[in-house]
Amino acid sequence: MKTVPIYSFLLVAFLFSCNTAEVFVENREIPFQKTYHSFVLVNKELGIPGFADPKLDQQVLEALETQLLAAGLVYDAKQPDLVIRYHSNEDPRQRDRVDTMNPYPFWGMRMYDPWLFNPLMRNYRSNVTTTKYELLQVILEVIDPSQEKSLMMLTGVTEVSSPKSKAKITLKALEKTTNTFLEFNFTQTK
Repeated sequence: MKTVPIYSFLLVAFLFSCNTAEVFVENREIPFQKTYHSFVLVNKELGIPGFADPKLDQQVLEALETQLLAAGLVYDAKQPDLVIRYHSNEDPRQRDRVDTMNPYPFWGMRMYDPWLFNPLMRNYRSNVTTTKYELLQVILEVIDPSQEKSLMMLTGVTEVSSPKSKAKITLKALEKTTNTFLEFNFTQTK
């Protein structure tokens, strides 16, 4: 019975530590008219980096290709049904949090002299805490080469607060973005 609070604390800590990504579907020039079965990655064929960090770029390239192959698509550089390009937007940001402290609490001196503290005067001390993070966007552009038009552009948006966890969070955002595309590919045409 004593271990239940420990497990509940660990569960709450785990849920708060998980960083989620939101996926936005944009720029649909043409609707899905068929299920696509083959693809080519422009970044791989032309050697175009999608991320500033070459190591992270290679991880993203391998993960994207693995996900698409695992879903049943075939890599075809000669006659692909889809042309896929990925890139990123890595935007450093900061968040300020203001903590205010009342120097005159509801006990002590104020209890004896109500005129000593006037809440309308705002005699508060405030501490500003600045947290730096990076707003990371993983962007997939999916093009139908037969019509030379965009099927969709998917943007996975997430926050990275630590350089150590950047690769892990980026790959999770990529996975969620790719799954959104695969869902469209295999369900929209039925």
